[in-house]
Amino acid sequence: MLIRLRSPPAAPHLLPIPTSSFPAKSHFSFPSPPKPSSPNLTVTRAGASKKAEAEVFVEYREEEEEVERVEEEEEEEEEEFSHSSGYRGREDEKKYDRDPEFADILGSCFDDPQKAQTKLEERIRRKRSKILHTKTGSATPIQVRFNKFGFSNSYIWFEFYNAPLPQDITLICITIRSWHIIGRLGGCNSMNMQLSQSPLDNKRPKYDAIQGANVTPTTFYNIGDLEIQDNLARLWVDIGISEPLLLDVLINALTCISSDHIGIKQLVFGGSEFEDWKENSTSEYPGFSTHKI
Repeated sequence: MLIRLRSPPAAPHLLPIPTSSFPAKSHFSFPSPPKPSSPNLTVTRAGASKKAEAEVFVEYREEEEEVERVEEEEEEEEEEFSHSSGYRGREDEKKYDRDPEFADILGSCFDDPQKAQTKLEERIRRKRSKILHTKTGSATPIQVRFNKFGFSNSYIWFEFYNAPLPQDITLICITIRSWHIIGRLGGCNSMNMQLSQSPLDNKRPKYDAIQGANVTPTTFYNIGDLEIQDNLARLWVDIGISEPLLLDVLINALTCISSDHIGIKQLVFGGSEFEDWKENSTSEYPGFSTHKI
């Protein structure tokens, strides 16, 4: 068999293209992207660096101040009590650093005690109105009476000259609460009064711990709320043990309150009824209030 091979087709004839038909190279040049300005970049980096340094400096300074403050507080606590000068108190408690006159008085105590005393007396005379306050109580002493009082279950009655104000009620409640706490802890024990019964000329009294520990302890079992009706008040108590010293302590405290703050006409221990007191009163009754002790 005879196979013929076909010859490849001839390449087409290409005409030469004149170079003048294309525009000049300069017309086809694209603008190159703008390069970052080196000076601006340098300034930005320098500013960020300075800001970071400033923040680090501020943090370092704050830490340094905190360390200094802690060291100063530790030094103050160490200086509060020294064996040579005893208790001196904290520096922030010395108010005379804001009072030049008082600082001058203290400064002259050792050099010239008489001069310091004269200055202090003059200061008290000038500031007498700020130091001494007018008493708002009564000059008449409290009338204290007992009406079948029992230490286990009794009322204590109060009669004021006027209806007590809120601040007066607060003061009386704090006084009674303190009295109850002292009694409950056994602080009022007439069987152990070694110091009060020691001779007055004894400059160095002695306390017998064994004797104090062997004394029968006292207590204060329970106490009720302070009930007020106008100018009357009552308080239920269950002392539990016959301890007259407890009553003396209360009477002494109420005597000072009566003379300095609010006048108390009479104080009655015992009795289930008193004057115009209305039983079963509620908070709806005008002038009635109950205060937790």
